[in-house]
Amino acid sequence: MQLSDFDFHLPEDLIATRPVRPRSASRMLVAQGGDQILDSQVFNLPQFLRRGDRLVLNDTKVIPARLSGLRHRDGDAGRTAAKIEVTLLGPTLSGNWSALLKPLKKIRDGEVIAFEAGLTAQVLGRKDGQVELAFNKTGAEFDAALAAVGDMPLPPYIATRRAADDQDKQDYQTVFAKKTGAVAAPTASLHFDADLLAQLAQMGVEFSYVTLHVGAGTFLPVKVEDVTTHKMHAEWGLVSAEAAAQINATKAAGGRVIAVGTTALRLIETAARNSGRVAPFEGETDIFIYPGFHFNAADGLMTNFHLPKSTLMMLVSAFMGQARIRQIYDHAIANGYRFFSYGDSSLLLR
Repeated sequence: MQLSDFDFHLPEDLIATRPVRPRSASRMLVAQGGDQILDSQVFNLPQFLRRGDRLVLNDTKVIPARLSGLRHRDGDAGRTAAKIEVTLLGPTLSGNWSALLKPLKKIRDGEVIAFEAGLTAQVLGRKDGQVELAFNKTGAEFDAALAAVGDMPLPPYIATRRAADDQDKQDYQTVFAKKTGAVAAPTASLHFDADLLAQLAQMGVEFSYVTLHVGAGTFLPVKVEDVTTHKMHAEWGLVSAEAAAQINATKAAGGRVIAVGTTALRLIETAARNSGRVAPFEGETDIFIYPGFHFNAADGLMTNFHLPKSTLMMLVSAFMGQARIRQIYDHAIANGYRFFSYGDSSLLLR
């Protein structure tokens, strides 16, 4: 299975740099049995679901993980300063943070980076291009300072086209975000607003919330030609006993389990790998889903349109079949669907 099997030509003007407003007004491609493809919009989702179906939603909350600060140093020529760009990657087991620094060569271990709002971070050490940072604030004080000085960590394909701004702090967060820890959004869920969730609940669609803290590794390119040798990054996830029981009960009753986003799908499939039923799960998952994978939990997937040659293209190809996904993506491109994090949606029903 070759990397080129998951390549396609994507016109640059189809890459979305801002979301549609309101959230549920995004277009939605619906692919179900046979060769059928329907063009719809997210606010029509109730038309394609039925009482007893269950949506699995990722309630992770994105932190404003991009920071700009100064490193001060005293020397023979006097006091100098260097601008340091910081991208937080996630908390460490010791309570500090792993991060990327740019330029890394401008700072030494033990030195301190000063940000606004009284926030500082000391560089404790470095490994494999990452550093460990110890901040001077913790808990609610740290969260407040980060909210004041940090920017949302927009994906590279947006960040190279424009800088993050205050609007992204709202746009790049789901309406049900609850558990802080992600440095990338579960973007399929960005299409949901309170009205749509209420409509779905009223018609008898049920919800389960799981948590997968999406890491920066989600944007790492696949660098091997034989995709089966690719090593996935690990991300922390939680499927509670309650959520596992709800999902299993829905399947037993004949309802469909529809993962909202590849993050929710990867997590529930991780939790179902051992027995074929979703079990409570807490810990890191590095599950890699590519064609040939056996799905135990998800009957449907709601997801945005993904990068060529990405692990997410491999995941949707595994879910729907490679030929079917080629057909779906050809249709999306021909019909001007908007791609990636701020783009349009698809509802894939197996």
